Amino acid sequence: MDERPAPDWLGDVSLGVEAWAGKTPLVEPSVPSVEPSSRRRSDDVSKPTRSRRKQPRPADPADPKNDPEPDHEAIARKILLDALTGQARSRKELADKLEKKEVPAALATRLLDRFEEVGLIDDEAFARAWIASRQPGKGLARRALAQELRRKGIDDDVARDALDEIDPDDEREAGRRMVRRKLRSLERFDDQTKTRRLVGMLARKGYGAGVAYGIVREELALADDDGAGGLVSESDL
Repeated sequence: MDERPAPDWLGDVSLGVEAWAGKTPLVEPSVPSVEPSSRRRSDDVSKPTRSRRKQPRPADPADPKNDPEPDHEAIARKILLDALTGQARSRKELADKLEKKEVPAALATRLLDRFEEVGLIDDEAFARAWIASRQPGKGLARRALAQELRRKGIDDDVARDALDEIDPDDEREAGRRMVRRKLRSLERFDDQTKTRRLVGMLARKGYGAGVAYGIVREELALADDDGAGGLVSESDL
């Protein structure tokens, strides 16, 4: 019995004839399937494209920088009130703060005038308060206080009126206290060296040469009378 495998054309007459004639059977090429255009369009729409560009953050309406028309007067008024909180200031100090914040000059003048009218700015009261804190605490004399008030923008006439209220005896007593404290660190020096250093200290505090020499001579004499080698007792401090 023939065990040869059956030919490829078995069962198909046309393929058998072509095989008998020695021709290669034609194979119908396969056609790739194409999706309907309508389906492709729907798929493209359903898949949103991702943009690599970072989206800008929305502006914060509460940020004053984003306010197209800021209230300059309200801003300037807040600057003044904040500066005056817990501390008196001269008009010039406040004017300098407004200028630093670029507040228009006309607006700054109008607000400063208004603050003076209601008593929030008072250069005379400021000068007296400044002297009351600096004269006994720092031992400053009239000349040094006058220089400080000038730097604060206080008018010379206003400063002079405030300085005239200083009692000369209080000024000398403040100088004596400073000399007594300083003497404790100068005990190893001779009187000439002590005098030079103590007078120089008083001069830097605004004391005139005559007043300074007088205070130093008096305190050195008291120290010598104590007989303690120039030391000053604690009760004198």
